[in-house]
Amino acid sequence: MSLDMVFSLLGGLGLFIYGMKQMGDGLQKSAGNKLKQLIGLLTTNRIAGLLVGTGVTAIIQSSSATTVMVVGFVNAGLMTLKQSIGVIFGANIGTTITAQLISFKLSHYSLHAIAIGAVLYLFSKNDKLKHLGQVLLGFGILFLGMTIMKDTMKPLRKSEAFVHWMRTFSHSPILGVLVGTVMTVLVQSSSASIGILISLLSVGVLDYHAAVPILLGDNIGTTITAILSSIGTNRNAKRAAAAHTVFNVIGSLVFLIVLYIIPNFTGILENFFTNRALSAGHEVNAVRMIANTHSAFNIINAIIWLPFVGFIVKIVNYIVPGEDNDIKRGLSYLDERMLETPSVAVEQLKREVARMLEISTDMVRDAKEAFLNEDKDLIDAVRKKEEIINELEEELLVFLTKIPQANLSEEDIKTIDMYFIIIDAIESVGDDADSLSKLLIEHLNNKNQFSEDARESIQNIFDISLDILAKTYELIEKENVSLATELIQAEQYVDDLQREYREEHMKRLNQGSCLPGAAIVYLETLEKLEHISDQSADIAHSFIEKR
Repeated sequence: MSLDMVFSLLGGLGLFIYGMKQMGDGLQKSAGNKLKQLIGLLTTNRIAGLLVGTGVTAIIQSSSATTVMVVGFVNAGLMTLKQSIGVIFGANIGTTITAQLISFKLSHYSLHAIAIGAVLYLFSKNDKLKHLGQVLLGFGILFLGMTIMKDTMKPLRKSEAFVHWMRTFSHSPILGVLVGTVMTVLVQSSSASIGILISLLSVGVLDYHAAVPILLGDNIGTTITAILSSIGTNRNAKRAAAAHTVFNVIGSLVFLIVLYIIPNFTGILENFFTNRALSAGHEVNAVRMIANTHSAFNIINAIIWLPFVGFIVKIVNYIVPGEDNDIKRGLSYLDERMLETPSVAVEQLKREVARMLEISTDMVRDAKEAFLNEDKDLIDAVRKKEEIINELEEELLVFLTKIPQANLSEEDIKTIDMYFIIIDAIESVGDDADSLSKLLIEHLNNKNQFSEDARESIQNIFDISLDILAKTYELIEKENVSLATELIQAEQYVDDLQREYREEHMKRLNQGSCLPGAAIVYLETLEKLEHISDQSADIAHSFIEKR
């Protein structure tokens, strides 16, 4: 094989992978909310998980991306190990869509698709048409890459040594499985390695009997992506990656054993698919047969193992033993693995931001109880949660900058811009709660006492602030924009209340019913609580401006 041939093959493969990614990105943008709804269907029902895994993989055009996303969801605690296994089964079925697509003779239309897709993608101002253009562009580039790979491999038919070596896989299936595994590990995509396989089949370098073992190896090799993505995750995420490996490896090995036990088993399969094609009036085609074998293998494998999900859980618990008892710091609902599916990452961002607000609200609640009960333990709790809030802010902002905005809809881009403002506002709430705890330390150290009126007014404004924060949480969690106006009005009410309480307190101070030291703490407490209502109003404004 000459150097020019190597570069042509790699160039064709590069176009194939790039086209597949563009098509997947376009489909993902078009699906947008539907993809989020598919993820939301996940329940303890393993059949639902299977269907979701199939659907999501068909949309994003990558079983590796789906399984990596699943590992991220399990790591974030959004999905149980049992749920993840059903989705992984489905991902293996969904990935066969690519092989089915490229098995049809559509290469003649690749330039047509590129031309139409480029016009729509580059010049259309309508988002739906733009996304359709990206899908067509990716479709065309994918088939152009396939054409280049086929044309590059045609001269290999004349090499008797190469053809003989390739066809030894039909006599030595283990060798074929190893070649398929290594090939998929190198290109990090089972669809890409199957594209190479189909190219070899289409030019006659490889026959159906030799292609089947390589196909089995492709199924094993694709598990490496999930394994690599599970590095640094919790035990359950590692178990999800292990489940993917166990499922694919056992299924492929069982099929491999059948190849050795039943003489001419690939011949039986070939006759089956040939008869099916002839009875349907279709042309007998080795490429179509390998695509159908790929689909049939993964569907049958999933159906066989679906009732034994509990058994797989036991296997992976044995492979990855132990329990996760550590309290999780940092991000809980987001994971860098989700960057492969930006629209899902944006949806999960809402949950992470809501969690951040929940922690900040707990800080304010702890500060209130510490004030009223002079509890130093609660002061320490506030200080520890402040560290968590600061970590969350930093990690969230880093995550936001990593989301590839080119792969997002206009709506999702606006959502991300809004969350930059919201995250900063929530961090300020945490800072205010921390400042309140410091004020209490000063108050306790100086052994000052509040008057009964001062205590009642502090408790009242604390309660109002907590109610505002609860409504702010609902605004973020449910995106109930009608609450935004209510929060803006509440902020004005707190401003008026602060002025009223300040005036009343100055009267008490002049009358000598309140100590000057306590007065300073009291006034600064009112100021911090008023500032918390300001942050909620800022969050409300950001939701209104996004509409």
